[in-house]
Amino acid sequence: MTNRLWIYDTTLRDGAQCEGLSLSLEDKLRIARQLDSLGIPFIEGGWPGANPKDVQFFWRLKEEPLTQAEVVAFCSTRRPGKTAANDEMLQPILSAGTRWVTLFGKSWDLHVTEGLKTTLDENLAMIRDTVEYLRSQGRRVIYDAEHWFDGYKHNPDYALQTLAAAAEAGAEWLVLCDTNGGTLPHEVTQVVRDVLAFLATKSTTFLHLGIHTHNDSGVAVANALAAVQEGVTMVQGTINGYGERCGNADLCSLIPNFQLKLGYNCIKDEQLVKLTQASRSISEIVNLAPDDRAPFVGLSAFAHKGGIHVSAVEKNPLTYEHLEPEKIGNCRRIVISDQAGLSNVLAKARTFGIELDRKNPACRQILEKLKALESQGYQFEGAEASFELLMREALSQRQQWFEIKGFQVHCDKVGEECTALATVKLSVNGTNILECAEGNGPVSALDSALRKALVNFYPAIAHFYLTDYKVRILDSGAGTAAKTRVLLESSNRQQRWTTVGVSTNILDASCQAVVEGLEYGLVLDNQEAIPLVCRVH
Repeated sequence: MTNRLWIYDTTLRDGAQCEGLSLSLEDKLRIARQLDSLGIPFIEGGWPGANPKDVQFFWRLKEEPLTQAEVVAFCSTRRPGKTAANDEMLQPILSAGTRWVTLFGKSWDLHVTEGLKTTLDENLAMIRDTVEYLRSQGRRVIYDAEHWFDGYKHNPDYALQTLAAAAEAGAEWLVLCDTNGGTLPHEVTQVVRDVLAFLATKSTTFLHLGIHTHNDSGVAVANALAAVQEGVTMVQGTINGYGERCGNADLCSLIPNFQLKLGYNCIKDEQLVKLTQASRSISEIVNLAPDDRAPFVGLSAFAHKGGIHVSAVEKNPLTYEHLEPEKIGNCRRIVISDQAGLSNVLAKARTFGIELDRKNPACRQILEKLKALESQGYQFEGAEASFELLMREALSQRQQWFEIKGFQVHCDKVGEECTALATVKLSVNGTNILECAEGNGPVSALDSALRKALVNFYPAIAHFYLTDYKVRILDSGAGTAAKTRVLLESSNRQQRWTTVGVSTNILDASCQAVVEGLEYGLVLDNQEAIPLVCRVH
């Protein structure tokens, strides 16, 4: 394959060092299979022996192998004063049974003398001995030159000696790591040129360079792009840029940049269209909210809010989009807010399967209602489900599934334990229902009581659940009398939708959002399934 770039994913190891991210064994296996389906050729699974979970991960993949990806074990060079063959740290690496092992070693003399407390010559021997030992055991070796760029800046001659030691011992890839994330793109360009010139003088069959960048200076993606344009052919990174401190280079930005803009081959086109879904699925697995503003795969990446923008995009998407969002599995979104024009309303209606005529008086009614409600504190930009219900009501297409007659919520606190009891009164098809339920808070109790009252009429409600609840005080100067906006996200395990409620009473605002969340779920349940990334987020 011409212009081939080898993508190396380290989400399961380097990405797992992200603050607030914790992966179970099953989480790691699910992510590995997502990456395998995406066509990632190298998946770093962790450091066997560092913890029982990583050992089990490699054993599970032996029993149920991936379809195309190479799973890679990760470890360091042997310890000072030992031989690789006698260093027990390396035995779990061999037991993992992977064809490839990524070995990291020290490039920066400061780390050798201050961190390892050994000599520069011993560090070279550690690199050479470990690579040779792994090769003698039938393993293919990727050598990660840790702190490469800092080491090269401080002592270029010694840093180059560490690369030569790994290459001459049999490593097939040398990966230059910007471990501290402090290098800038123009520096990466020059250093990669220097390394390639140095390797050309060595009598070795080594042909491959890689890059591993961190985002502490906000340029991890730019650094990886710069390295590839100088001749690097392996790029290491993580999905969604997860990683320690400020994260690693984001593969969700790198892959489309390489493939769609620079003409490199990373994965197949039919795999590239899965990128957005993979990004969001993995964010769900790691239990971190997706970054709506992430390039390419973010919910807002192809969102248009201003009326002039929307009108232009409707005529020709190239006016405000740098590529077709469908190529990476994302889609265009028309955002509805008080800045919306009639073009926004018409375009948004189409995403809901509603074709409106600009001359239809309902269009103006919808726009005026939108602006009036947003002036009261509603926010439909982040609550598209509520906006669809508003639109359907203006078009006389909103079904009345049930009617809330009233509710009460009672809270008790005994010691450290706080419980709530909610009672709701509602009507379904003329039948009055009174129901109550407990919860660990007033909103939870209210939600439970509504579900309990409705599930016998609408069984689909049993599969709805709350995924997020956000409260914002709109006029903090009013103190406890302040108006409150509640954004509530619901899911049926296939789709997610957000509804909004506004009131000076937080429970009333919450009730509005909960009721519309249930109602919209019923609308979806009665329609043909619509792709997650295009209709609701």
